[in-house]
Amino acid sequence: MSTRRFLGIINITTLTNRQYCVVMDPVDAKGKPQLGQKKVVQGEVSFFLQPGEYLQSGIQDVYILGEDDGLIIKASFGFVDHLSGDVERRPGELWLIRGPCDYVPTAEVEVVTRRKAIPLDENEGIYVRDIKTGKVRSVVGETYMLTQDEELWQKDMSPAVEALLAQSKDPVADRSDRAPKADASKPRDRTRVVSYRVPHNAACQIYDYKLKKARVVFGPDLVMLGPDEQFTQLSISGGKPKRPNVIKSLCLLLGPDFMTDIIVVETSDHARLSLQLSYNWHFDVKEQSIQEAAKIFSVPDFVGDCCKAIASRVRGAVASVPFDDFHKNSAKIIRSSVFGRDENGKVKSHFEFPQNSLRITSIDIQSVEPVDQRTRDALQKSVQLAIEITTNSQEATARQEAERLEQEAQGRLERQKLVDEAEAEKTRRNLLELQANSAAVESTGQAKAEAQSRAEAARIEGEAAVEQAKLKAEASNIEANSELSRLKEARAAELDYNRAQNELEINKSKNLAAIETEKFANMVDAIGRETIRDMANAGPATQAKLLAGLGIKSTLITDGNSPINLFTTAKGLMGPVGRVEADESF
Repeated sequence: MSTRRFLGIINITTLTNRQYCVVMDPVDAKGKPQLGQKKVVQGEVSFFLQPGEYLQSGIQDVYILGEDDGLIIKASFGFVDHLSGDVERRPGELWLIRGPCDYVPTAEVEVVTRRKAIPLDENEGIYVRDIKTGKVRSVVGETYMLTQDEELWQKDMSPAVEALLAQSKDPVADRSDRAPKADASKPRDRTRVVSYRVPHNAACQIYDYKLKKARVVFGPDLVMLGPDEQFTQLSISGGKPKRPNVIKSLCLLLGPDFMTDIIVVETSDHARLSLQLSYNWHFDVKEQSIQEAAKIFSVPDFVGDCCKAIASRVRGAVASVPFDDFHKNSAKIIRSSVFGRDENGKVKSHFEFPQNSLRITSIDIQSVEPVDQRTRDALQKSVQLAIEITTNSQEATARQEAERLEQEAQGRLERQKLVDEAEAEKTRRNLLELQANSAAVESTGQAKAEAQSRAEAARIEGEAAVEQAKLKAEASNIEANSELSRLKEARAAELDYNRAQNELEINKSKNLAAIETEKFANMVDAIGRETIRDMANAGPATQAKLLAGLGIKSTLITDGNSPINLFTTAKGLMGPVGRVEADESF
């Protein structure tokens, strides 16, 4: 009796040259199973699994690594790594295999993970943490692959800073926009180096908590945070009147710019006024040194501090003057209270805060409004009264000026009249002298002039008669020659016309004769000579045959009204009739 039993069918295992498999509990050459052992089989090969053997993770593909690929390998137990140059590996040891290459893991190792090189631009970076020492560093501007002892590290930041980075607002263009800007982009990759673009004429402070040092970056520049660095968030007062913590920003604008504030003051006569003031400011940073840079960040809220300082000065100055004086000299009082005066008593050009080098260069009083109604009514009445006084003063000045101008014009007119009368008398005297000279010349030269004029007239008359005779002769000659020429041309034209008419008539006659001749010849050629002859003889022959058939030798038919000469009629009786018939037939 046989002790063999059928347990199952084992399919053949076929591996290509790009595949491998791990056989668990392999059988040795003597057929004994090696429990707990592993054997790596690489294609191209086909084989059957022996009883007790099985594949770990089935058939696997060979690892193909490019230039930017890598594998983290872990040793399962100690062995000598011949692929790495006979390096002795200890159990649990990790190492990195870089491409380009093909890799088939041996039975002594296992693949932990696959790494990919991270390409980084010169303005990009990642945070890398050493898992052995715990040290974190940043890698910037190169293509980097994590080693077996490194991992990506996520940098945590405060929610306020995260919100400012996510808004992506322009610190200069959007500085008046207080509404949060919605950003639909994906969340920030916390393993990437945090970067921030500092705009022109601005500064950003970064504090390193490990080194306990702060650095200031002046724009335009790109800030890239290290692992232990954080932004110094600015919380600045805003609104009108100023309220703290309204403006959030990561950079500090250096100006020049302006800020507007509303303050309430009270005069010495207890008139409460609301002033809206606008200040032009900038940071006076002469050198971008470490001390000067740290100085501008020494006051956290420079807007609130500046507005409070100026408001206190303005309140103190306004409290010492009555309402009427302040209303007339408000700009002078406020400027002198804020800027102060120099040794000569002149108002200074600026007001500087030495703590942070903030400088106020000008103050604009935009509005002055009373707080209570009584003061507002008094101010309105005062303004109207001042307007009336100014108007009356201007009218009186204009009236006085008009009268003065009128008197000056009247004086100039009288003076001009006197000058004109003197000139008229002088001209009249010259006229009388000229008239006297003219009368003398007229009395002495009249006779001579008459004689000369008569002689000249006679001479001119004779010359005119001679010239007239010459012209008449020339005119007659010209008329005769023109008439002769006209007659010659008319006769020549008439002869040419008659000659042309005769030639045309001759040509016409010749052409008509030629046409008739050609027509007759064509008709004769078309009918034929024999046909014409037969047609001419057809009438007489027919009549002769008819008469012969009737037995009549000759016949004459008449109506009896016309007399007939039988002597002449019989002679040509048949001839004309035959010709007429022949012509009609033709």
